[in-house]
Amino acid sequence: MLAVRELELDLDAFEGPFDLLLSLVLREELPLQEVDLAEIIIAFVEHLDGRGELDLDACGEFLVLISALLELKARAMFPEEEAELAELEPEEAAEELARRLAEYRRAKEAANWLRERLDDRRDLFFRIGPAPLAPKAERKLAQQDPEKLAGALRLLAVEPPEPSTGHMALRFPPVSQFLDRWRTLLRRRARFDFDQEVAGLSRVEIAVAFLALLELRKQNEIAIAQAAPFAPIRISRADAERSLSWNVRSA
Repeated sequence: MLAVRELELDLDAFEGPFDLLLSLVLREELPLQEVDLAEIIIAFVEHLDGRGELDLDACGEFLVLISALLELKARAMFPEEEAELAELEPEEAAEELARRLAEYRRAKEAANWLRERLDDRRDLFFRIGPAPLAPKAERKLAQQDPEKLAGALRLLAVEPPEPSTGHMALRFPPVSQFLDRWRTLLRRRARFDFDQEVAGLSRVEIAVAFLALLELRKQNEIAIAQAAPFAPIRISRADAERSLSWNVRSA
């Protein structure tokens, strides 16, 4: 087909028209293993896209040719097929391609014949309905009471009650509550573990308690230490940490 003959290839192992590439491969002047068939397919698709029209005949011929090349390349890639490859002469490969093209043309002619028969009989209409001897369809459902169906539909039509979202409301305790709690605790002790003090509280209360710690740290009233990620958080008075740091440097 014209679209296949016009296909110009620029590959690593070959540059020129597709017909010349096919001839070189069949005469074994160009090893098929060095030819990238994927690039050939991409080049053909780009060529068709540049023409702006779909040529089904060219696509069919190209599909047959590229399939034959794929089969030959697949056989050549397996060492155990050397005996069979030795029996495949270039003339035989050319005959195989010609045979497949002939089969494709016969299939195309048969499709054209069927299309012509369909065009000739477009004005004929067929009977629509069950055959005279077709088995009767059985009812899948028992006879239903229309009143029951109407009652079920009336129940579905009732507007559902408004859902309550009261349980979704988050009630945050005041931060000042935990500020007083931590200051009172640090007046009695020099340090404490945060996880132990918030045990039993809700997640919201724990979050507010941690915010209170951050506020105290911002005001430089406490020191926060953690040995490793996810390790217990230890809280101490700021003056206690400075005293401990001074004693360590002095030692």
